[in-house]
Amino acid sequence: MAEGSVMTTVGAPMDEVWAVVGDFGAAGDFFPGIETFRLEGDDRIIGMFGLEIRERLLDRDDATHSITYSVVDGVPLDAHKATISLRADGEGSEVTWAFEVKPESMVPIFADTYQKALEALAAHFA
Repeated sequence: MAEGSVMTTVGAPMDEVWAVVGDFGAAGDFFPGIETFRLEGDDRIIGMFGLEIRERLLDRDDATHSITYSVVDGVPLDAHKATISLRADGEGSEVTWAFEVKPESMVPIFADTYQKALEALAAHFA
């Protein structure tokens, strides 16, 4: 699988940012372009770009401030796994969105989508 990552600094304490990022159901509050959003157990179903995308929560770790999920349906992928992690950065928080995806041609699409989501997250706390 090909790998990529994007990051940003959010001007809010890590605990405040984690309250949003660590909530698998909160993506609808900050992720741009979401038209519909619902939770079904450990899956979230996101309507965007004319698609219905199913993502499955794989792990949530409060101690490391990280959440890992996978796109399991709705996008033509062979494989996908993403981890959003936080670390303190002065009075703010550094947020990294790392991902693995196959086919490799999807790396720029996911990098751009996730970077826009991080910008929206930072604006959410501005």
